Amino acid sequence: MKENQASFTAMSVAYMRAYHSKHATDKIFDDYPAYNLIPYEKIALIENYWIEQCWTWDQQLNDTKPTALRSEKAITSKLLTRAAHEFAGIFCSRARYAEDGLEKAVKQGVKQYVILGAGMDTFAFRQPEMMEKLEIFEVDHHATQEFKFHRLAELGWKHPAKLHFIPIDFTKESLVTALTNSSSYDPKIKSFFNWLGVTCFLTRAEVFTTLRSIAEVAPAGSIVIFDYLDTNAFIPEKMSPKLQESLEFLRSIGEPMITGFNPSTLDEALSNLGFHLHANLSSADIEERYFQGRTDGYHAQEQGYFACAVVK
Repeated sequence: MKENQASFTAMSVAYMRAYHSKHATDKIFDDYPAYNLIPYEKIALIENYWIEQCWTWDQQLNDTKPTALRSEKAITSKLLTRAAHEFAGIFCSRARYAEDGLEKAVKQGVKQYVILGAGMDTFAFRQPEMMEKLEIFEVDHHATQEFKFHRLAELGWKHPAKLHFIPIDFTKESLVTALTNSSSYDPKIKSFFNWLGVTCFLTRAEVFTTLRSIAEVAPAGSIVIFDYLDTNAFIPEKMSPKLQESLEFLRSIGEPMITGFNPSTLDEALSNLGFHLHANLSSADIEERYFQGRTDGYHAQEQGYFACAVVK
């Protein structure tokens, strides 16, 4: 992401979770406060982006040419709804998977919840009962955190005493240092790490460095849940036009997806880093768990995976 700019991707993902919460009849994940975190002018940019995406896909898939009517069609709610159906389910299902896992972990003694690349996460403002049982640590780039901190102040939302902001640049700084410098984080207490929507934006070495740091800064039995793309998702002849368009756009705004992992070798890689791979859900598994029987267009991400690993 750009050095001194809050992540557009983080805001866009939060918008889609909020859109799903507001419009879906059968909610996968209810992130009702997320709309408020995004300023009106940012919402307009996000909606225009998703509408443009759908318009471009239509041209590619149907081999049609742009027309003068593009701007008129781009503002229709039909295109925005379709875009939400294409992506909101992806963002909501991964959040649901992580927080379902957290709920189980808390019953097993986890007392610290670390959200890596937290973005516009709203857990601390919609889960008051869970907040009583946990110390929450939002770890993210300083520019995104500064934006969020000021937005919370503008909204007049009370800052929960157990919510801690920890700035970090994952490409340059150590997670171990960032957490241990916080007087509130205890490396001896079993913790749960939520790491969603981040690994594909880092190099393979940076991902492994962060995972190694988690194993170092958290005791045995601590858990990390993360999502990732299959390496095949980055091979042009194996990616869909939609994925290719998304990759191109993210590259244009300075937030390129660059890394995928081989699902068949992930267990060995994690073992070498100090983890046991507890679960590795494929897109088919995710589809069956969260989208089976749905007729509203929500679906799992192609070539996307959810992984759950436990510190040895």
